Amino acid sequence: MEITSLAGPRRPGAARAQQEAVQRAEAYLRAHIEDRLRVSSLCRIVGLSERSLRDAFYSVRGISPKRWMVNERLQNVRRALRDEDSAPITVTGVATNYGFFELGRFAATYKQAFGETPSETLRGTARRSIQHGTRTRGHADACTN
Repeated sequence: MEITSLAGPRRPGAARAQQEAVQRAEAYLRAHIEDRLRVSSLCRIVGLSERSLRDAFYSVRGISPKRWMVNERLQNVRRALRDEDSAPITVTGVATNYGFFELGRFAATYKQAFGETPSETLRGTARRSIQHGTRTRGHADACTN
């Protein structure tokens, strides 16, 4: 007697369909990264039920769609904080631009993901700018030189 998986046999092409659904979802999310989007809204956009989208993400990425969205937004915050060419920024400004409004929770999640606080990332960028001479001259610099 053969024992089969509880999930049953997979349909041919199911993995490809899941991959395509995840790619559609990721493309939409990246194009709207600054928008607050609920998983239920994403499901309507992609054309899948919440369970199907969650299963597709777990199958393709190993994480839920919500976790993927948070990770992607965290990566964007990190890029913005590390951008030496950007105008003067604050951690709060960048975090809220990417939909993080509970700043204590954001800082803890950021530190868990990157091993440093957002302010440490920003300070490191400022330090690198000064070391490489790329810091823009401020009022104090203009007065002393």
